[in-house]
Amino acid sequence: MFDYLIVGAGFAGSVLAERLATRSNKKVLILDKRNHIAGNAYDHYNEEGILVHKYGPHIFHTNSKDVFEYLSNFTDWRPYEHRVLASVDGQMVPMPINLDTINKLYGLSLNSFEVEQFLESLAEQIPVIKTSEDVVVSKVGRELYEKFFRNYTRKQWGMDPSELDKSVTSRVPTRTNRDDRYFTDTYQAMPLHGYTRMFERMLDHPNISIMLNTDYHDVVDFIPFKEIIFTGPVDEYFDFKFGKLPYRSLEFKHETLNTEKFLAAPVVNYPNEHLYTRITEFKALTGQQHPKTSVVYEYPKAEGDPYYPIPRLENAELYNMYKKLADETPNVHFVGRLATYKYYNMDQVVAQALTLYKKLTDKVEKVADKPSITGSTSIMEKLVPRDPAKE
Repeated sequence: MFDYLIVGAGFAGSVLAERLATRSNKKVLILDKRNHIAGNAYDHYNEEGILVHKYGPHIFHTNSKDVFEYLSNFTDWRPYEHRVLASVDGQMVPMPINLDTINKLYGLSLNSFEVEQFLESLAEQIPVIKTSEDVVVSKVGRELYEKFFRNYTRKQWGMDPSELDKSVTSRVPTRTNRDDRYFTDTYQAMPLHGYTRMFERMLDHPNISIMLNTDYHDVVDFIPFKEIIFTGPVDEYFDFKFGKLPYRSLEFKHETLNTEKFLAAPVVNYPNEHLYTRITEFKALTGQQHPKTSVVYEYPKAEGDPYYPIPRLENAELYNMYKKLADETPNVHFVGRLATYKYYNMDQVVAQALTLYKKLTDKVEKVADKPSITGSTSIMEKLVPRDPAKE
């Protein structure tokens, strides 16, 4: 009998498996449809011996000390600050837009104060910000919107920014200084030996059993367990009762090249040319030394594995119908991107999983602390071994 059946061996499922096994002495079975752990963060050495991210670049960054320290139990880190260039008007310019982007694009030599005024002169007044187009146009005007955002968003999402919620482009800042880092979080680093190695250490515990190449539908009726933690698509769990939640997918084209370096930056975005949105060079992320290099091209698709929930009002309303069902389903806990139909960064998924663990253990402790009618030790106290670390 397993205490928990966990569906999905990505960040959400693996963090919960590790906490429940090591801190609460629970017996856990973790399932995954794929032939590997680590979810979309899975990395591996290709035929040439280069460490690559199978499902596109995963850049770790967080402002949460708790999340960073938690993951540090399972990996050493390589300091890394991510930088991106965008191919615009035949030039490679920093992205997000900053002082150097503007000066290079327009042949100017503005300072920070002057570029702020320049952007203000381009910005359009929009009384109520509703869409992704509104966000960008209100900050940098329509010309820069057309150069950097509109076509990229059309490729990525299959629709115009005017059709998408403001959250899509609100994530991308505009800077008036020369800071060319893509992220400004306090903690920015890459797992020294890769994500998969980190997950292997996370799941290395005698209380954790792992079944890969396994669809939970095929085994759920045959494996004894007490509770489920579900990290897959919430609509799939309920057999698409209200219809399918829409996602955007990606196709990845990997190439190994007979050169030490291929790109001028770890990632280059292509807003306007090509069918792909960006190219990533993995050695720039990992710091690996190798005479060859490996890159991946990303092609957005309408069908395929679910990657990005599409942020539109009607989709949020559909998800809320499933959320109501999920909240009413006893002994099943929904966590992670797919189960909550929201785009999270990796650190946010870890934080969500740690929060759920605390909620689960608080529930157990409250039951355990409740005295029986006779005043003797409760059944839960007998079933759940004490954790000396908490005493």
